[in-house]
Amino acid sequence: MGIPVKLQVFEGPLDLLLHLIEKNKVNIYDIPIVEITNQYMDYIHAMEREDLNVMSEFMVMAATLISIKCRMLLPRETTEEGEEEDPREELVRQLLEYKMYKYMSYELRDRMAQAAKNVYKLPTIPKEVLSYREPVDTSQLLDGLTLEKLNQIFQCIMRRQEEKIDPIRSKFGKIEKEEVSLPEKMEEIEHYAREHKTFCFSRLLKKQASKVQVIVTFLAILELMKMGAIRISQKQIFDEIEIESLLERG
Repeated sequence: MGIPVKLQVFEGPLDLLLHLIEKNKVNIYDIPIVEITNQYMDYIHAMEREDLNVMSEFMVMAATLISIKCRMLLPRETTEEGEEEDPREELVRQLLEYKMYKYMSYELRDRMAQAAKNVYKLPTIPKEVLSYREPVDTSQLLDGLTLEKLNQIFQCIMRRQEEKIDPIRSKFGKIEKEEVSLPEKMEEIEHYAREHKTFCFSRLLKKQASKVQVIVTFLAILELMKMGAIRISQKQIFDEIEIESLLERG
């Protein structure tokens, strides 16, 4: 009857490979693939009765190691640059990445263990202490300040303000909105129509001070014509537009 031996548990095939490399104290960039493969296969044979799902991952790596072992016995292939390809290159890359993440997990584990030993308490500082502000010493603020330095500071600020001014837009005038009420304009034209029984449309427009006034006047004329307060006529095209008032004199 054989003596049962408890095998060391590894998290995966890369973990086992890394253990064998560190155990044999070999350079990870120059793995003795024959020796490592033999040791790896010994461990696989000892795991034959373990869980098949776990074994499958180790078997895939075993096939990879055997493939690399065979390629190492063959003449080396060369790249386009004329350099020889190392069959172990991809395996080395995977081992280095796994080693980095493994050590990072150790660091996080240690930090978590350290954090569990720390106890924090909420601040209990009185409001009076939190609101305290050290008084300002004006003598220190004005220490070494002279009229000449004040003038230099003032001139520097003024130059900065001048640089912010747009030389073109600063010459623009202000555009103010002119409020014109259509009812007020209609009332104004009605009063004018009562005083002048017949008048020209152009003469009425000349009295307006802005384009907005002209537009509102034109609208007021249309409204008054629609209401039957005035009548518009034109003898020929491009002739003067005559406006006749139908309102009684006030």
